[in-house]
Amino acid sequence: MTATVSFVRAASYDDSTVEAALREVLAPLGGMAAFVKPGDRVLLKPNLLTGARPTKECTTRPEVVYWVARLVQEAGGQPFLGDSPAFGSARGVALANGYGPMLEALNLPVIDFQGGRYQTVGQDFNHLLLSREAMEADVVINLPKVKSHVQLTLTLGVKNLFGCVPGKMKAWWHMEAGKDSTRFGNMLVETARTIDPNLTILDGIIGHEGNGPSGGEPRQLGILSASANVFALDRAMIEVLGAEPASIPTVAASQRLGLCPNLTEIEFPLLSPADLQISDWKLPERLMPIDFGFRAS
Repeated sequence: MTATVSFVRAASYDDSTVEAALREVLAPLGGMAAFVKPGDRVLLKPNLLTGARPTKECTTRPEVVYWVARLVQEAGGQPFLGDSPAFGSARGVALANGYGPMLEALNLPVIDFQGGRYQTVGQDFNHLLLSREAMEADVVINLPKVKSHVQLTLTLGVKNLFGCVPGKMKAWWHMEAGKDSTRFGNMLVETARTIDPNLTILDGIIGHEGNGPSGGEPRQLGILSASANVFALDRAMIEVLGAEPASIPTVAASQRLGLCPNLTEIEFPLLSPADLQISDWKLPERLMPIDFGFRAS
């Protein structure tokens, strides 16, 4: 099993910096045109956790989403933005996090996910409701944020796709599978495998460390990453942050299910994890039970 994970440095969210970094990080993958064809309906799935802490870097930054949407349009695609936040509507949370000017400039539609039943690849989660919009889009571009997480240690690309489970179903799954972190990790990985995003672009320009996903504090990382393989990207990013694969339920599950390549099987055409190593990234002070209340991504 081989995969390509592209890393670049990006010092800020300035327009010119983000545009240049996105073009650079996508170039080894063939550029946006390798994923989007003229006329494609393209779902952009950011992490829209909350509108309550807009300065704390809990959500994917609008500057990243804006330039991804622009590149999709350049390739002839029709982008739209969707999510299922724990509290509030996707549009409301997006506006609270500064997405308004970007949505207006691009006339970008925002939808709240609606559920349908789809056959998952694995056999244990066939009663899982998934977003109809995600499953029926021509292209899915996954846009997670680098964050520590008090229930899952880290939340990256795989966990962001749990946002494609609409509404109250997410809370139900926390209760149904949350008593067993192995089962919960399997469920998240099977969700990601069924949605099968065409491209994942990870916003690590400023991450969120400590007691996330909404607690904790921003941390400058200066990293953008992209891959067609969400499992490989997550594995590479935890190497950057110095976390153990076995401590991240989503990474451990992807390895257990044979979906995650070893580091030696991942090609890094630009920078490698060793080039970007963070020695003091703050993980949660202590982990909370997954079934304790409801926390989103």
